[in-house]
Amino acid sequence: MAEIYQQAFGALFSVNMGYRPGERILVFSDLIRDDERISGADRDRRGRLHATARELADFSRNRLGSGDFVDFPATPASGAEPPLVLWQAVFGEAIIEQLETTGLLGPLLAKTIDPAGLEQARAMVLAGTAAVADIIIALANNSTSHTNFRKLACHAGARFASLPHFDPEMFGTSMTVDWHVLADRTNRLVAAVNRAEWVYVECPNGTVMHICKKGRLAEGDDGLLTADGAFGNLPAGEAYLAPLEGESHGTMVIEWGPTAKLASPLTLTIADGKVVRIEGDDPLKQRLEAKFSENPNCRNLAELGIGTNDKASRPDNVLEAEKILGTIHLALGDNTGFGGTVVAPFHEDYVFYRPTVTLVMPDGSQEVILDNGRLQL
Repeated sequence: MAEIYQQAFGALFSVNMGYRPGERILVFSDLIRDDERISGADRDRRGRLHATARELADFSRNRLGSGDFVDFPATPASGAEPPLVLWQAVFGEAIIEQLETTGLLGPLLAKTIDPAGLEQARAMVLAGTAAVADIIIALANNSTSHTNFRKLACHAGARFASLPHFDPEMFGTSMTVDWHVLADRTNRLVAAVNRAEWVYVECPNGTVMHICKKGRLAEGDDGLLTADGAFGNLPAGEAYLAPLEGESHGTMVIEWGPTAKLASPLTLTIADGKVVRIEGDDPLKQRLEAKFSENPNCRNLAELGIGTNDKASRPDNVLEAEKILGTIHLALGDNTGFGGTVVAPFHEDYVFYRPTVTLVMPDGSQEVILDNGRLQL
């Protein structure tokens, strides 16, 4: 293992996760399915991602005394529930058997559970917290952030770091940021955004969005996941919110997908908080239309995020790109993990560069917090 990885692994557990002696650590990753059609570069990255996840579990087992590792075929998309094998590894057989006996496990895995059933599941998990993993490192390509699995694990007190689309090279770049300086910057940005009712975004590529924040609170992802139940992305660095459903409108011009620049931009028209039209020729158009056909909730404008990590720079990996200081990102699909009400088996972010972001206060006054990608706070 490269020396830089050993140092980065140690910092991950000590600084980001706040490891406490005797805690149970679980690392998981996913495998490329036979039916996936991906580029050679992405196949290479995902192979390295899986290998690094296994190395991380070995490191924690050898250095900290705990390091379970689980892998499984990749889920259909970010936001889809992971398979039963991961639930069993995180929650333990007794909780899973209870969920199955009461008929809750199936709806949880299918993401069709009703609020009463979800509350019942939360009570079962809370009663069995001693069996639940204390630290969970999600090094799977597809994100499990917006899932019942993640929410229940954090409800039980687990500290959960999500690293979807991660490239191990990030351990030497965006993961080397001064986390405490980043936290201060992020907290100041969150405080500013939370004074507003609307957020206007304009980008040189033609993106113009009016995003409704009424009744919603922005939160910060600062990479310090040391409190019981803490959850966030690594590398971290963003202020984010779930726009009020049914209100936002405008035009999104997407130039970058999760792992590559599009062959040509797509223009998405947003009305009443959801995508109503897609124009363009890139294959992402067909993939999005297929998702919208499967579940109309995938059309939802789910998130506005503002990047705060000054060590993040690469545009070809959405996990790092959305953290770049001076960018914004907009997501479609599920937003129930951070204050929204739309459930969908899909959540995907798109990053926008050189934005001008204007906050509109309840009294109509305005404040520019990003000017052509330059933070004004």
